[in-house]
Amino acid sequence: MEIRELAVPDGYVLDLVPHGDDRGRFTEWYRADVLASATGWALPLAQANHSVSARGVLRGVHFALVPPGQAKYVYCPAGRVLDVVVDVRVGSPTFGVSEAVLLDSAQPRAVFLAEGLGHAFLALEEGSSVTYLVSSGYSPGREFGVSPLDPELDLPWPADVEVRLSDKDRAAPTLAQAREQGILPTMEQCAARYAELRG
Repeated sequence: MEIRELAVPDGYVLDLVPHGDDRGRFTEWYRADVLASATGWALPLAQANHSVSARGVLRGVHFALVPPGQAKYVYCPAGRVLDVVVDVRVGSPTFGVSEAVLLDSAQPRAVFLAEGLGHAFLALEEGSSVTYLVSSGYSPGREFGVSPLDPELDLPWPADVEVRLSDKDRAAPTLAQAREQGILPTMEQCAARYAELRG
């Protein structure tokens, strides 16, 4: 398993090593020790989620208020998705920066994003599955989103995929509007949370 930090600090991509023979394949898709060695803290696991999406389904950009926020460890066991991490932390030097990672069941990899970062993914194949571990349980009053089609974010959605959004994601504000509304986490809040986790 190899891990590298994304252009968005506190986001990581992990290239996984599948082991296979004529019986099938085995992959260690999550290793707490590898993740902790890169981030400096263990992922406090509170909930595990699984979604299956039709081609073109776009979910996000979602984030949670900090503290506690919601870190995510994302894996695609079937199909293909374009996974995107967005820095929505006000005061971060990389505020508004994003990076996309192809998660493909044929070439397994995972993405980790720390509390305070935004997350979205687009299903590139019919029946694409995404499984993700999260550090806090679902709390609708603390979870928000920004538009994945915000022209200023200019996220790299493929032009040949017709995008399908939920009503909630379609109505989400732009990043600038979310900042004006005061719903974005701050870098100061996130840094304090990361220090608490390291402690």
